[in-house]
Amino acid sequence: MHFFTFANKFIEVKKIPHTYVIVFCIVVLAAFATWIIPGGEYVQEYNYLGDKEVIYRPIPSNPQSWQVFSALFDGFVRQAGIIAFILIIGGAFWIVNETKALDLFINSFLKYANKGKRYSVIKKIGSDNVIIIFIMVMFSVFGAVFGMSEETIAFVIVFVPLSISMGYDSITGVAMVFVAASLGFAGAILNPFTIGIAQSLSGLPLFSGMGYRLICWSIITVVGIVFVLRYAIRIKKNPTSSLVYDDDLYWRNKIDKTNHPIKEKSTLNGYVLHGLIVIALALFSWYIPLSKINIGSLSIDIPILPITTLIYAIFGVIAIKHSSQSYVLLMILFTIIYLIIGVMAHGWYIKEISTLFLVLGLASGVVMNISANQITKLFLTGAKDIFSAAFIVGLAGGIIIILENGKVIHPLLHYMANGMGNFGKTATLGVMYGIQTVINIFIPSGSAKAALTIPIMAPFSDLIGLSRQATVLAFQFGDGFTNMITPTSGVLIGVIGVARIPYVKWLKWISWFMVALILLGFLLLIPTVFIPLNGF
Repeated sequence: MHFFTFANKFIEVKKIPHTYVIVFCIVVLAAFATWIIPGGEYVQEYNYLGDKEVIYRPIPSNPQSWQVFSALFDGFVRQAGIIAFILIIGGAFWIVNETKALDLFINSFLKYANKGKRYSVIKKIGSDNVIIIFIMVMFSVFGAVFGMSEETIAFVIVFVPLSISMGYDSITGVAMVFVAASLGFAGAILNPFTIGIAQSLSGLPLFSGMGYRLICWSIITVVGIVFVLRYAIRIKKNPTSSLVYDDDLYWRNKIDKTNHPIKEKSTLNGYVLHGLIVIALALFSWYIPLSKINIGSLSIDIPILPITTLIYAIFGVIAIKHSSQSYVLLMILFTIIYLIIGVMAHGWYIKEISTLFLVLGLASGVVMNISANQITKLFLTGAKDIFSAAFIVGLAGGIIIILENGKVIHPLLHYMANGMGNFGKTATLGVMYGIQTVINIFIPSGSAKAALTIPIMAPFSDLIGLSRQATVLAFQFGDGFTNMITPTSGVLIGVIGVARIPYVKWLKWISWFMVALILLGFLLLIPTVFIPLNGF
């Protein structure tokens, strides 16, 4: 019997460990590593010329023992922002779900998608395939342009039920949002959190070399879409073949409960609330008449808030006349629009985004005439329902705490960097890429990893005649792909936690795709060594 067939059979026979068990075992392994790896750290010092240089120095190790139990607390403190974000999103969307607006959207969306089959082009490609392609390209662009990451947690709650309603599974729903954004993040064109920081630390013009990165992003995105489409088509033909078929019972039951006709209605509260929202938006528009939209190194001043306020005011009246559910859908749409504006123009992060979705949840309850007490109960129920996802994020955060306190992250980087030796340019670039890929497991933060590794890698690339742009691209790929698999990533753990996908099943699904992406990344790095590309 083929080895992998045997391995799959073995996994099916054995009971899959709970995600909490897996993450805690990784915490224990991290603590064990602190006992066998000597301590060390990279520091910046001034040389005799007065220039800063990064040097490595051994320091006493700090073996971790009982800290494996306190890692949960420390992880909660470290990941407090993402945990609060998940709980607020869960509570807010539970209120939104009570309005039945999303169920109405899903039903209408599926009917519209079926009508699309009348067109020969769409019929040939498949209306469902067109939908998946469109959604994935959109989120890939978000990841490539402004580094969408944590924001995907909010969208999972919408796209997983949609995916299952279309005959797919929760993995497909997560792939359309999280995997697509991660592909864009890895093939970043203008991402300020990775490319911007890495090029600044390398002394390169900000966002230079964009032409080749655009090619890389296109190839990576197409490969990802093909992979997801092949999987989705297989699940559509045989839903029970899904790894998470049993786990998706939660979502199927939730959808089945909403199959009865939805009673649409308009309320006086809706008109009053619409007026108050328009007044508030008008005040913001007066206070911030122009927003500076940053797209890479290009900054454009646009009166985006006044424009969106006017559009919202007009379509809000139309929506509320139709039904309160339609108005809730309009609020969801503009919540997404303002999220994008906030991130791109005003530097929003999870605090501002959490606030935005909290207001969406409260406003949805008011529109539907839900009492204040009932809104509170719904919010607490939603937060409770999603608490397991938030809890596992805190536990996973403990892994990083153990490695950092044990003083082993920098030694790992040092040993791997020394292992490059006297390789050729291509091999050295491949080793750099491998180092960034491995380090990403321990330091999932792109900006933190750039600050640690680029000051070491960039001067080294000069010594061997390797382009600094190639070094930055190796960092970019190494930082991006494994975000979809590393258990130390709070975003990944949060996403699959919200979608109720066990980590082992996610790992089994994405592992071969991850191998293919890593190999693809290396192939895309090779031209940076041999071909003089624009910006390199």
